Amino acid sequence: MLGVDLVIPDITYLERNKEKIKGLVITHGHEDHIGSIPYILKQINMPIYATKLTTTLIKNKLEEHHLLRSTKMHIVEPGQIIKLGKMQVEFIRSNHSIPDSVMLAITTPVGTVLHTGDFKIDYTPIDDKVVDLGRIAELGNKGILALLSDSTNSERKGYTMSESSVGEVFDRLFLNNSKRIVVATFASNVHRIQQIVNSSVKYGRKVAVCGRSMINTIEAARELGYIEVPDNTFIDIDNIKNYRDDQLVIITTGSQGEAMSALTRMANGDHRKVTITANDMVIISATPIPGNEKLVSRVIDELMKIGAEVIYSSLEAIHVSGHACQEEQKLILTLAKPKYFMPVHGEYRQLMAHSETAKKVGIEPKNIFIMSNGRTLELNENEAKLTTQVPNGKILVDGLGVGDVGNIVLRDRQHLSQDGLIVIVMTMNTRTGEIVSGPDVVSRGFVYVRESENLMDDVKKVIRDEVRKCEENHIRDWATIKTNVKDTLRDYIFNKTKRNPMILPIIMEVQ
Repeated sequence: MLGVDLVIPDITYLERNKEKIKGLVITHGHEDHIGSIPYILKQINMPIYATKLTTTLIKNKLEEHHLLRSTKMHIVEPGQIIKLGKMQVEFIRSNHSIPDSVMLAITTPVGTVLHTGDFKIDYTPIDDKVVDLGRIAELGNKGILALLSDSTNSERKGYTMSESSVGEVFDRLFLNNSKRIVVATFASNVHRIQQIVNSSVKYGRKVAVCGRSMINTIEAARELGYIEVPDNTFIDIDNIKNYRDDQLVIITTGSQGEAMSALTRMANGDHRKVTITANDMVIISATPIPGNEKLVSRVIDELMKIGAEVIYSSLEAIHVSGHACQEEQKLILTLAKPKYFMPVHGEYRQLMAHSETAKKVGIEPKNIFIMSNGRTLELNENEAKLTTQVPNGKILVDGLGVGDVGNIVLRDRQHLSQDGLIVIVMTMNTRTGEIVSGPDVVSRGFVYVRESENLMDDVKKVIRDEVRKCEENHIRDWATIKTNVKDTLRDYIFNKTKRNPMILPIIMEVQ
């Protein structure tokens, strides 16, 4: 998004109704679910309810924004019920690619709404905490008014593999391996990190950690007991030179090929602590998020050019998704038996695929609602109908500015990045309309001026001719002169170069 740091939701509707808000309830600690919390709290102060690890990750964010003292944080346990006004929310244990994930059963005066959050059904999770299917079935038997369910993998048939299956692959890759092993994965995937640590301990390797988000998550998870590891397993990244390659594992960020991530810097040879060699095995334990494929491919290529052995998802099953496939979605639909169904958390095609799955298990098509952001669905036990539209959209955060970069600024950045810029500077006499000095032409990202002197001379001539025309027609209004110069010059440059740079005329005046 051309220099934009973060994209957060437009919360105008919440701000208008802030006196009605009783609290913010969070399903799990992934960035797309907690990232905008500090920005929302700056507008609306409200208590937050979340499980232990999620709360710790939110606290880290609030500390950065100096909001920790002013925010009430409530740690909840799976199975707990909290009361918020006329509603109550029950937290139901779930499985996902981060520990402490929950589903939400929201009991309202007109019925119960079950929100799955992000989920998969893992019968052999790393922490042995299996999704509470019994409670979902209980609520289903009592009657669920509406189900909102995760649609991320709704196009995939079958089941998502258990997280524990990845551990077996790590063991196989670590066995009789004399190379140093570098593993890149998502910082939030605590269970994946636990399995990397398990294999490291099993084969007598020390573990060093690289990347700020990875270090923060591992510290938080160890503190809370979510990562169990023998003493002296972790070593400081500065001490890796004291160990042989076959005694080391480095866990790092950068599985998505992000420009500034640790793995990308290693691949480019400009990481200050780790130098990749031909005696390294690099395991990328993730699949590229759609849109990141080129970045990840580039990192793999650069690592291979150095001579490292690279293991990625196309070669080995070193990653499993944190989201349910069609058979797991069918199970939740069958247990919940909702009257109304709304697929959520997915692209439109994924919402459509999930609605088709719902029809197969007996949900009536007229009771399935595929929503767009901002549309309001009103429900009771007798009917469901689409009513109003509320303000929605994206707010862009760029540096310290929140919302000051809009579509027009983005469009300008796009224009500059694709076509470059020409600045025309000249001084004109306000009385006669004659050019006193200039025009000077400055080009950035369009052509290199020294190599295009003929074009620049022609541009100056076009400007002078246009100003003379304005003078002959007695046009003294600077805005009109600027517009005429810009339009004429745009046409001329396009005819000459088939390019369309941004043109900025600057006119200074003298008496």
